[in-house]
Amino acid sequence: MTEPGRFTSFGRHRKIAPFVSGEEATLRAQSRTKAATLNQHVLGYGALAESEWAAAGIAAPDLPATRRYRLDRIRAELRRRDFAGALLYDPINIRYATDSTNMQPWVAHNPTRHCFVATEGPVVLFDYFSCEHLSDHSGVVDEVRPAVSWMYMYGGNLTDRRAARWAAGIADLVREHGGGNARIAVDHLNAEGVAELARFGVSVGNGEAVMESARLIKSPDELLAMRRAIVACEAAMGEMQAKLEPGISENELWAELHRANIARGGEWIETRLLSSGPRTNPWFQECSSRIIEAGDLVAFDTDLIGPYGFCADLSRTWLCGDVRPTNEQRDLFRIAADQIAHNTALLRPGISFRDLAERSAVPPPDCFPTRYGVLYHGVGLADEYPTLPHAADWTDDTPDGVLEPGMVLCVESYIGRIGGREGVKIEEQVLITEAGREQLSAYPLEERLLG
Repeated sequence: MTEPGRFTSFGRHRKIAPFVSGEEATLRAQSRTKAATLNQHVLGYGALAESEWAAAGIAAPDLPATRRYRLDRIRAELRRRDFAGALLYDPINIRYATDSTNMQPWVAHNPTRHCFVATEGPVVLFDYFSCEHLSDHSGVVDEVRPAVSWMYMYGGNLTDRRAARWAAGIADLVREHGGGNARIAVDHLNAEGVAELARFGVSVGNGEAVMESARLIKSPDELLAMRRAIVACEAAMGEMQAKLEPGISENELWAELHRANIARGGEWIETRLLSSGPRTNPWFQECSSRIIEAGDLVAFDTDLIGPYGFCADLSRTWLCGDVRPTNEQRDLFRIAADQIAHNTALLRPGISFRDLAERSAVPPPDCFPTRYGVLYHGVGLADEYPTLPHAADWTDDTPDGVLEPGMVLCVESYIGRIGGREGVKIEEQVLITEAGREQLSAYPLEERLLG
């Protein structure tokens, strides 16, 4: 019989008993184990998503293999650039390095979570208070420590003291695992942090270059995860399109995509890019309370972070209501669809960024002033390197490069006449293969607008 005041597990019917101070370590360990087994990444994505992936014939990715692949990619870049390790604050980069998450949009602007990846040594995650259990599933995090946050919200006028305490901890790790190398790569860091690390003899280099280069080439398992994220996104798009009818507001329609993404285990949507009717030209109106009317074009960009943390970045333009499109609507749509088809056909391994830009189809003169800002951009856990502008926008500080197998790019088009009423947005997600390319996105284009 269990001794009064002692409990060996956290059952649903655990009785409340007087706290015994000597049990704290045991109870903390039990609590962490319980929480770790109930982590969202352990529980999986649920019957809805799994049934859709099974119907699509997409196998589950090997996540332990994915995590090892990613750490190998990071460390190869660190060695190549002669860094002792990487200090990561961007939640996307922390996800890449550890496959763990914690309040992702919140920590993106509140630096309360960071990670140190030693080039030759451990992965140490500095997590939010009492969040040790959130990375126990990953198998690649060697140690979890409480983060020392020195943002003003916590430190106020004593922020400099917090920054000094934080820097001392990072410097200790660099000394212990750097082998005499005191150079580290950092993705995001305020000037005070750079100065404090320098005071401890640690110099800072470009961590974004390290992480974007590591993330550039996707493994086969990462591509399975991305395929699954796109299937989930397109299923969510289908549910959103089913709700599109005259009288619904842009905000109400956009909420359907959010709901359906979350229902499939997706994470968040990075923008509010949905507009209708006259708000589709120029592009980049955020969705609003406007009521969508019969005959309106409705254009949107998913910018969706879905299951496995992968981005499904797709754009479509639909026609609202049981109506025939106008000749202008069909003309705009055909120009956009043709541009996407031409520019997708150019994609192959070995072609340079500059050559792609020079050979790409561009909007006609009356649509060129309202063109989308880029022709192509990389995509993975979020929008990534590279970004390829129109040839007319190429400058002497635009980086060139070469497409490689395993890269994934989004092909972009926005077509709207300068001073016109409406516009059309289309975007596809495409994998670069050894043989050429494979379009990963499959949601059909609006047939009435193609006619």
